[in-house]
Amino acid sequence: MEKEIRMPNHIGIIVDGNGRWAEEQGLSRSQGHLAGFKRLKELCIYAQELGLKYLSLYVFSTENFKRNKIEVKFLMDLFSEKFHSEFQEVMDLNMKIIFSGRRESLSKKILKEMDIMTEKSKNNTGMVINFCINYGGQLEILDMTKKICQEVVDGKIKIDSIDLETISSHLYQDLPMLDYIIRTSGELRLSNFMLYQASYAEFCFPKTYFPAFTNEKFYQAIVEYNNRNRRFGGNAS
Repeated sequence: MEKEIRMPNHIGIIVDGNGRWAEEQGLSRSQGHLAGFKRLKELCIYAQELGLKYLSLYVFSTENFKRNKIEVKFLMDLFSEKFHSEFQEVMDLNMKIIFSGRRESLSKKILKEMDIMTEKSKNNTGMVINFCINYGGQLEILDMTKKICQEVVDGKIKIDSIDLETISSHLYQDLPMLDYIIRTSGELRLSNFMLYQASYAEFCFPKTYFPAFTNEKFYQAIVEYNNRNRRFGGNAS
């Protein structure tokens, strides 16, 4: 196995480039999404082997519903099918599955599979995989604010007691802050991904479409993280 490296505690991956990868290969966009899911499964297994504790995957944004209806339906059906067919392996690997995003607009079929995975894997002690589906960072902050306001109205919390821990515990999932964000395909933007949790994250933008983002390329990204000098203040010095 590779030499020992310092793993981030929480990595976020913006899964990008499935469709463009397929088009360059002369394949349909659907075939690109299938290849992307296969790569995602392999990468999750490899990341756990390296000792990663938390992995957040941006696989479908709220804005993605604006895409071609046929492509959206294919993706929703793909999520439902794969969540069902791959779940036993998730359990065998002791992974814990959670989800971030709004449940509205998601079909009963996919919600059922999501709920089964969440419930049955909740006591697993391996890597936590946070699937961001129908997710938007601004909406998460909006929904968090509404939940806190409602609890103030209900008398469950007092305004003076609201702190950063209160905010974290009212997001879609109470997870450690992101240490490292990888966006495949070379695009240089966050695209509304975990805006609050990314406050002090390091960034990596490999010019590789996700289906071609091999375990070796992922490892290279971790090596690059190890070479960073992280600073948590407001100054660059």
